[in-house]
Amino acid sequence: MLKPYDLLENILLDIERGIKNNINASILSKKYDYSESHLRRIFNFAFKQSIASYIRSRRLAASLNNLLKTDSNVLEIAVEYGFDYEQTYIRAFRREFGITPGDLRKTGQIVKIKPPLHIFDGNRLDDGVVFGPDIVMVPQFHIIGKLHRIPFDNFNDMVPKAGRQFWENERKQIKRQINPNVYIGLTRNMNFEENNFDYMPSVQVENLKNIPQGFSGDTFGASMCARFRYIGQHYYFDINKNIVSMMYGVIRKFALNEQAKYVMLNEKYHFEMMDTRLYEKPSCLIEFYTPVSEK
Repeated sequence: MLKPYDLLENILLDIERGIKNNINASILSKKYDYSESHLRRIFNFAFKQSIASYIRSRRLAASLNNLLKTDSNVLEIAVEYGFDYEQTYIRAFRREFGITPGDLRKTGQIVKIKPPLHIFDGNRLDDGVVFGPDIVMVPQFHIIGKLHRIPFDNFNDMVPKAGRQFWENERKQIKRQINPNVYIGLTRNMNFEENNFDYMPSVQVENLKNIPQGFSGDTFGASMCARFRYIGQHYYFDINKNIVSMMYGVIRKFALNEQAKYVMLNEKYHFEMMDTRLYEKPSCLIEFYTPVSEK
């Protein structure tokens, strides 16, 4: 089974090679022994667009060569690039470029195309790949979970253990959950002098009125955040210190980039979010959010 970086890299290459051969998610899922639904999820999670729309955009971009450099009629071009009907091609072309193929030939208007996607080596980890950041606005939300004070030196053992214990047992005591399939791990109060930090595996709730005994509540205020997306080749709670260290190496590059427009505030607090419905062996999808401010 290919590792996430190699899988995505091969899929992108297969799409380019198969533009004229009706390449699609079904063909790719069979080639790489994934369910079609999971392959679609991985692609969408990594690149924030559907694989079907990306393939369509790449076909339309490739068809411009024939449209502008040959005398082929529109129907011939449509069929060559995987469109069953001339009108289907024309409608897709207009949605993509804002002009019909015929009018583009007549006017010579400059159009913007979607170039091939690429994965940079700097995003590659041993058993995973990191994408981002996207700068997003996260609305305020409330969480209830189990608060742990964790030494940095014991991160590798204590965080996965706390997360698994909460998810498999403790969360059942929490009422009125929002998105009950979504795990949220909140990190606060990183104390580098005492070599520890607060970590709370949690779920989102409507409010903090009914906190079970032995649990804690917290509110993540509305914040502009840098969002990083991680695809790994393991179960969610099997993430370890080596994986996290490599992942934060990618994040630190962004934090230390003098050309970046934002300053990361990750030493104050940050959280990871995992929608467990998206898990399918052997890959997991995790989002990491850290607040930022404009420079």
